[in-house]
This record gives sequence, structure tokens and C-alpha cells, in this order.
Amino acid sequence: MFELKYHTPAEWAQVALSDFDAFLIDHAAAEKKASGMAMNMISHYPNRKTMVRAMADLAIEELIHFKQVVKIIQARGVELGPDSKDAYINQIRSVFRKGSDVFFMDRLIVAGVIEARGYERFSLIAEALPEGKEKSFYDTIAKSEEKHKNLFIELAYEYFDKNDVDQRLDEILNLEAEICKKLPFRTALH
Repeated sequence: MFELKYHTPAEWAQVALSDFDAFLIDHAAAEKKASGMAMNMISHYPNRKTMVRAMADLAIEELIHFKQVVKIIQARGVELGPDSKDAYINQIRSVFRKGSDVFFMDRLIVAGVIEARGYERFSLIAEALPEGKEKSFYDTIAKSEEKHKNLFIELAYEYFDKNDVDQRLDEILNLEAEICKKLPFRTALH
């Protein structure tokens, strides 16, 4: 449906996998936050019936992903750590405009872009992992993220003019690319 404007180099996966336990802990936190974001969307926009149904399904799916990552973490004898701030998320959320309609549009578009970045990076992790359960898991997670990226943009099209959505999506993709270029690689999704 859309393409990111910044393509993460394959070297990022090597950095992320240099401490796979830390990456897994960050991944678990990201899934938990994604589930919470979906529930938050329902709370803020209960009158948007299509979005409410989609976000209810998404919240459950993201929570299942969280549970699956926790299972991998615990099998490795590692404990979850406290959630940490995510510079990428904080920076991309700064693009939200004021005003109820444009804020809602931006939330949908930014969520789609975040999911697209997740799809790209989980795909890189899957490519870098050796054959086995973890590689298969990340292949599956990547495919799920790809569906989510499209879901958010489809919801934006449902509630807003397609040309307005496409124009704002292009703006946000450019801003997101600049954010990614400046952030250092680390053992985390973003």
C-alpha cells in the first residue's frame, strides 16, 4: 500500500541481535504498548464503529504477540525488565497536529508508519536469524505487522478524504525517514 522512505541497513539487525535477550525484552514492551494503544483508540473514539472493531481485534492480537515473546524470553531464562522510553516513538508522535479530526487522522497514519517500520525490521531480524523456531516466529510477526500497517491506512481512508490522507502520509513518511536516519542502531526495535 505504501513504502517507507528510509530503508534500514542490514547492519541494524546485527546490532539488534548482538544482545538478543535485550532485543526480546524491547520487543515484548513494544507489543504490550501496541495493545494498549489499540485500547486507547477505542476509548478516545468509541463512535467510530469500524475502528472500534478493528482495534479490539488488534489489541488482542498484539497481546498474544506479547505472550509469545514472553514465552521465548522465559525459555531463555531471562526476566522482563521495566519499559524504557522509545526515542523513535516519542519523536514520531511529535508530528500530531492539534484539532480533533486532524489529530485522529495523524494517529491513524502514524500508527500505520510505525507498523510498517516494525514489518521492515522484524523481516530483517528473521533474515538474520538461523533456521529454527525464532526465525519462524519473526517471519510470522513480520507478516502480521504488514497487515497492521495497511489496516491503519485503510481506516484513515474510511474516515477522511483519500487525497488528504495520501498527502499527510507522504509528509509523515518524510519526517519518519529523517528520524530514523538520526537515531543510532541499538538492541531494540527502534
